[in-house]
Amino acid sequence: MITLKSPVSELYGVGPKLKAKLDRLMLSTVGDLVFYFPRRYEDYSQTVPVRDLVVGSRQTVRGTLWQVKATDSRRGLKMIQASLIDGTGVVRLTWFNQMYLKDQLLEGAEIVVSGEVQLYRGYTSFSNPSFEVLEKAPDGSSLHVGRIVPIYAETEGLTSKWLRQKIRTALDLVKPQLVERLPSALVVAEQLVGMQAAIEELHFPSSNDNLKRAKERVGFEELFIWQLKSLWQRQQWELKGKAFGQRIQTGKLSEFKSQLPFELTQGQRVAVREILQAICADAPMARLLEGDVGSGKTVVAATALVNTVANGHQAALMAPTEILAEQHFRGLNKLLLPLKFKIGLITGTKNLVAGLPETGVQLGLLEKSEEETCVRVPRTQMLELIKTHQIDVLIGTHALIGGEVKFDSLALVVIDEQHRFGVMQRTELTQKGGNPDVLVMTATPIPRTLALALYGDLDLSILEEMPAGRKPIVTKIVPEPKRASAYTFVIQQLQEGHQTFVVCPLIDESETLEVKAATETFAFLQNGPLREWKVGLLHGRLKTREKDGVIEAFRRHELDVLVSTSVVEVGVDIPNATVMMIEGADRFGLSQLHQFRGRVGRGQAQSYCFLLSESENPESAERLTAFARTQNGFELAEADLKLRGPGEVFGARQSGMPDLKMASLLDVRLLKRTRTAALAWLPRLAEMPVLGRQIVAAGSELMLWH
Repeated sequence: MITLKSPVSELYGVGPKLKAKLDRLMLSTVGDLVFYFPRRYEDYSQTVPVRDLVVGSRQTVRGTLWQVKATDSRRGLKMIQASLIDGTGVVRLTWFNQMYLKDQLLEGAEIVVSGEVQLYRGYTSFSNPSFEVLEKAPDGSSLHVGRIVPIYAETEGLTSKWLRQKIRTALDLVKPQLVERLPSALVVAEQLVGMQAAIEELHFPSSNDNLKRAKERVGFEELFIWQLKSLWQRQQWELKGKAFGQRIQTGKLSEFKSQLPFELTQGQRVAVREILQAICADAPMARLLEGDVGSGKTVVAATALVNTVANGHQAALMAPTEILAEQHFRGLNKLLLPLKFKIGLITGTKNLVAGLPETGVQLGLLEKSEEETCVRVPRTQMLELIKTHQIDVLIGTHALIGGEVKFDSLALVVIDEQHRFGVMQRTELTQKGGNPDVLVMTATPIPRTLALALYGDLDLSILEEMPAGRKPIVTKIVPEPKRASAYTFVIQQLQEGHQTFVVCPLIDESETLEVKAATETFAFLQNGPLREWKVGLLHGRLKTREKDGVIEAFRRHELDVLVSTSVVEVGVDIPNATVMMIEGADRFGLSQLHQFRGRVGRGQAQSYCFLLSESENPESAERLTAFARTQNGFELAEADLKLRGPGEVFGARQSGMPDLKMASLLDVRLLKRTRTAALAWLPRLAEMPVLGRQIVAAGSELMLWH
């Protein structure tokens, strides 16, 4: 008997070769195939004659292929060109860099073509249209023409047409096994269609209205389960009880505030109040602090650190990279050393302590670092300092969660760049204390509704305003003919004593991506327009000590220009840098571009961001233009999410983001609706035994489907 868990090779006609191709799509079971939803649909039920095609609209036309030929363009692109005739006119068809279609596009074949109607050199045309060759035999043709047709993500040798036929076979065999996981009362209350009907409509829509209802049903279930899991995790966190009875230490907080060289913004004051109230509550705090680049999240987190240490406890801050961990170590030294706190840094390669008394020599001090404020200690001694509470605030990378690191009284955990850590890493760190308060931070600002969906187990504090005195960064797109002028401007900034970042998307030369590699750019600048200046190179393949040396040289202004890959996205704070040049800017997402731009504008001088791109893609140009106009990170993040999706922006594997097949995390209406439903059904988890067991057993991971 074929079941959802049966290997896909048990389906008729799926031999070793086809199985290998299905493996490339991660389709190993019959269930994988059934839940392999289309990425889009073509409405082949509504075709128009060639003479009625409207330029600029998306339409479908049916006709006969004529004059099919493969050619090379003057720009080196390989093309398949053809004409389609239907008795009312002729439309030109062009497919770029898809030479494998030659065997399907045979002259005289009758096809259905769908896409955006364009006007090219006076001719009505389609560029890279989707199409279906019509079968003259009736067998199976009803799946492919004259209806709304699903288009799947394909791989070589597996077309949407083949997948439709095989999914039809699989669905007929296992449809009775598609049981409801949602309570019938919820399905009725939300006016949802049944799951079997929804899966059928998603693969073989009978109408646009039914397809819409099917998408809604599957999307609702995905988001409902995800939000229910988040709320359950939050409930379990609160049930742990309060291990550390913190009180607001007004005296030490006032001392901390008085030595700050700036006034807190209104948003920072609100966030501080929310956090202090939370760490003094009965249940452990679980809060997300999100804010734009440069909005001052660190000083807000530092306030919580001060209060925790003033209560006689320890605190830890975990960062995703050594660069960012060291940046926090430097910044917190300036903020906390005046309060006589002892601060440690532990990474895979470094163990530093700042604020030790003179007796630190007897504690195993090796040598003073190049900075007078901290000393290097052996790792064994570092672990002893942490365990015996001779370090108040410990900063580090993943090294913090190593089994050998033990705290005496860990009451607060701060996690920076939340989306780069998995839930398990967060859990491992919090287990090093009794029930420590947890504050996670992200510099990728996202809409509140989406934040509640992604981090439903966390309360939310948002910093939306920038500190006073910050000048907007002048952002300009630099076309290739203007590159020399950009270098002239950079030289002027260097002559005034400032520094420059140059960011590239690749380390080495690539034949497939027409972008400037870091090594190539470094050599060009060093021997060309910036040969009179000191240029450094930074990328992820350098050893940690080499990276440290380059960054430190740039920080001390021993380098004027730093050519780097995206490793400078976060954590490098050089107030003297006033220019950020981004090569191949079209290759980066908006949120990442905003992070790069945030590396400058940190001092008093006016700063600039130059976007260099050789792309002629109109969409890329429009996207970069929108970026240049907008300084608001929340607006850019929302636009980036719409363009690339949350998985690309946050990194689905790192963030523990749900593997959604149908729902959109940008569907605010559905997010609110499912959160309301999840809140109502959380106390009734016992009425959903199958789903309830999955949620409880899954912990940090949850299979949303079978």
